[in-house]
Amino acid sequence: MNKLHSLDDLRACRAQCEKALARETKKILVCGGTGCVAGGSLEIFDRLKELLEEKNIPVEVELGHDNIHDDVVGMKKSGCHGFCEMGPLVRIEPQGWLYTKVQITDCEEIIEKTVISGENIERLAYRQNGEVFRKQEEIPFYKKQTRLVLEHCGHINATSIEDYIAIGGYAALEKALFEMTPQEILTEVEESNLRGRGGGGFPAGRKWASCARQKETPRYIVCNGDEGDPGAFMDRSIMEGDPHRLLEGMIIAGLAIGSSEGYIYVRAEYPLAVDRLRMAIAQAEEAGILGDDILGTGKSFHMHINRGAGAFVCGEGSALTASIEGKRGMPRVKPPRTVEHGLFDKPTNLNNVETYANVPMIITNGAKWYRSIGPENSPGTKAFALTGTIQNTGLIEVPMGTTLREVIFDIGGGMRGGTNFKAVQIGGPSGGCLTQKELDIPLDFDSLKKVGAMIGSGGLVVMDDKTCMVEVARFFMNFTQNESCGKCVPCREGTKRMLEILERIVDGRGEDGDIELLLELADTISNTALCGLGKTAPSPVVSTIQNFRDEYEAHIYDKRCPAGACSKLKRFVIDPELCKGCTKCARNCPVGAITGTPRNPHEIDQSKCIKCGACLTNCKFNAVREEA
Repeated sequence: MNKLHSLDDLRACRAQCEKALARETKKILVCGGTGCVAGGSLEIFDRLKELLEEKNIPVEVELGHDNIHDDVVGMKKSGCHGFCEMGPLVRIEPQGWLYTKVQITDCEEIIEKTVISGENIERLAYRQNGEVFRKQEEIPFYKKQTRLVLEHCGHINATSIEDYIAIGGYAALEKALFEMTPQEILTEVEESNLRGRGGGGFPAGRKWASCARQKETPRYIVCNGDEGDPGAFMDRSIMEGDPHRLLEGMIIAGLAIGSSEGYIYVRAEYPLAVDRLRMAIAQAEEAGILGDDILGTGKSFHMHINRGAGAFVCGEGSALTASIEGKRGMPRVKPPRTVEHGLFDKPTNLNNVETYANVPMIITNGAKWYRSIGPENSPGTKAFALTGTIQNTGLIEVPMGTTLREVIFDIGGGMRGGTNFKAVQIGGPSGGCLTQKELDIPLDFDSLKKVGAMIGSGGLVVMDDKTCMVEVARFFMNFTQNESCGKCVPCREGTKRMLEILERIVDGRGEDGDIELLLELADTISNTALCGLGKTAPSPVVSTIQNFRDEYEAHIYDKRCPAGACSKLKRFVIDPELCKGCTKCARNCPVGAITGTPRNPHEIDQSKCIKCGACLTNCKFNAVREEA
């Protein structure tokens, strides 16, 4: 793309891009998100393109302004469609068909039947309860979503600035640059009541205004793309699927607070996101949208990418900025806050990826429009990573205030394998679990806070009645303890002691008083830890004790796991009515825990049994059974 030197240049470029996009009367969008790439989607993309060229069908990979054909098939590597477990995914436009679990062997049929003949391939369409859903928007997983931040993911070429401009990209920047003052931008964001999507829910406009008021310069814009919660991938999908939207939001934030430098902090485990961001930055610089003298306005904004080493604590603001500076990522005592003394000890505005991605549509459509979505105190939408023992897993986006019941049973399709819903862990290691009685609670910052939970970055792990809640608490405490930076004693030592107790309990060595000791430690850590991550570290333990104390007591006093999930608490017993005394179980027991005489019922000595299950697998008469 040629460099754009003015508003007129940008508008002329947009008109060209729109015209070029209109020539693509058919489009094949192959998911280029991490999940589908792992499933072979890039090979599928290459094969589809190769077949189109073999059949002399005009095909366009990059949006071309000089294409001589008026009827072109646009081949696009899109971002994540969200329905990850159904990948690799291929969307066909203009019909809106979605093909699921596509293999490279399906490519020829897609070209012959769909592109050439216009027929839908039913076997590649999504099925649920015997019903076939050809169109993506009709699939229950998508039907009840409101995809605003994710609206372009899966629908445009994620690697093309021309595609982004053609669908209205950088129109918000145009408005902010040429029609609004910095104060008007601040006012619009503040009136929208956009709240930070990184977990805390602090009003973004108030943070921006506070940073803009600082007298010291330079000021910095920083984006937290670290996203360390287990199972969370909302920010990654935005960076991979719509990187220019993030850049646009950050540039607008820079204009608002008087900053000319932006930093995106991305975890190194996101190589595709890093590549897409680097490509987007290079394209924006070449176009004159980033760098010095943006669109001839005299305004400047430079973007940098810093890769983190996967430290969970670097999701905390002061630890993140320390890491960018080349120091060890460790939190510091506050105040002063980041807006006062942040990156390089200068005023810094720090938001996460999803927060910045909301900004362009707020500037374009206005604060009043944004506040019309969701509840008054938590407007807009929220992206969630929906995982666990549920029918439909993947990336979703719903209006704030949507209930858990709608998310789990309407979008998620209910529990997998006919099991019963037990709980959902929300907010990752810093969050808590919600149960059946909270299914109708609205998913917004204030409602969740009232029940001791938090949205966090947006992870939702759904669990069924076969899940042990003590083991869930142990898992999250193990994660948090491993990720503790070790700077403060409460987090470093306290989480270690809590983990030791939980490990004893799931191993069948729990003692009277362990529950009370866990709660006492949790209270101490929450009140004395240095940073927010340490303060919320005990949350999964506290919430599981509050909701499932009986499971803790069963582990401690009865040496039994009600869910039958803790291997050390399993028991193998022999039914004397079914045992034929064949001795095969005794001969295959590695520790000699089974005794008995031939042709007579045998017994298992529980004090010797190591729970290996050899007796169960070797018995031909179904006489051995497993008890929780």
